[in-house]
Amino acid sequence: MRHLYFLVPGTGKRYHCGGLFAELKTLKLAQQVCSAEVVTYDQRQPDTLFLDDLLQKPTLDHSIFMISWGFHIPRLVQRLRGYPVVYHAHSSGYGFSLPGDIPIVTVSRNSLGYWGQKRPNGLLFYLPNQISPEFTNRQQPRDIDVLVQGRKSSDYLLNQLVPALESRCNVVKLEGFVDDLSILFNRSQIFLYDSAEYWALSRVSEGFGLPPMEAMACGCQVFTSVNGALADYLDPGFNCHKIGVYSVGYDCDRILAALQTPTPLAMTAADLAPYRTEALLARLQIILAEINRFFDYQAQHPADIPDLTTPRLARLWCQRTAAKIRQKLKPG
Repeated sequence: MRHLYFLVPGTGKRYHCGGLFAELKTLKLAQQVCSAEVVTYDQRQPDTLFLDDLLQKPTLDHSIFMISWGFHIPRLVQRLRGYPVVYHAHSSGYGFSLPGDIPIVTVSRNSLGYWGQKRPNGLLFYLPNQISPEFTNRQQPRDIDVLVQGRKSSDYLLNQLVPALESRCNVVKLEGFVDDLSILFNRSQIFLYDSAEYWALSRVSEGFGLPPMEAMACGCQVFTSVNGALADYLDPGFNCHKIGVYSVGYDCDRILAALQTPTPLAMTAADLAPYRTEALLARLQIILAEINRFFDYQAQHPADIPDLTTPRLARLWCQRTAAKIRQKLKPG
C-alpha cells in the first residue's frame, strides 16, 4: 500500500466546516488500513507537513495525494501532475474536468452518478462519510422541542418558520461552531435542516448532509430538504419529513403534530450500519487495494480510452445525425 497524503488548506478555525471534519475522519479510517497523514497547502501549522516542503523530497514515488477541497481542485491537479492523485469528491457541480488517470472516491451516490456521467472512463468508488460512535440515542429526557442550526439554513426557515414556532414550542437556534452536536441532538425532539437555498446560491450540490443523519442516529425526528446527496438516505414519510412544503402553517402543523408522535420517524441501526466504522473500513480496504493496483498498472501502460471532451461529443453527434439521415434516405 502506498503512503497517503490527505491535502487540506489548513486545519485551524478558519477552515472549520463539515467537509474538513469529514476528511479528517476519513484520514483516521485510512490510518487503520495503511500509513497516512495530513498535509496543509495554504496555511503552515505546527507539527503538520506543508505541501511546498513535501514536494522538495525526492522519495515520493510510493505515495498517493488525496485531494478534496472543491474550488482548489484545478490548481492542485495542475501542481501535482506526475504524482499519483486521487480526488475525494464531496460536493459536485464545480464545473471542472479531471483526466482519466485520477481515480475518484465519492462520499455520496449523488456525486458518484455525477462523475460517472461526466468522466465515464475513470476509476470510480463510493465511500460514504462516517457517522461517529458518539452519534447514538442515549435514551435520555429531551428538553428541547425544536433545534435549528443557523449555518446553511434558508431564509424561509430562519425568518418565517422559526418565528412562527417560537411562540408555540421550545426552539433553540444555534449560531456558530458547536464542539459536540451529539449532546444537543440527544436533548432535542426535532431537528430542522433546510440547505437547498444555500447550495443553490453556492452553485454546487449538498455533498453528503451529515447533520440530518447524525440527528436521526441520536433519535431526533428530522424535518429537512432533500436536495443533492441528502436524497441518498432520506425517505420523506418513512425516516424523515420534508420541510418547506406549501405554507408556514402547513409546516408548523406537521412539526407540532410530530412533537406528540409516540413513535417518531428515524433511521434504524441497520440503516445506519453502512456509515459506521466497521463497514467503512471493509470498503476502504477494497478501494485502496484497487487504487494501488491501478497506479501500478498505469506506471507501465498508456491510456487508450478517449475522454468525452466537447469536441469528441460534437464529432459523435455529427456522426450519429449523419447515420440517421442516411438511414432515412435509403430507398425502400
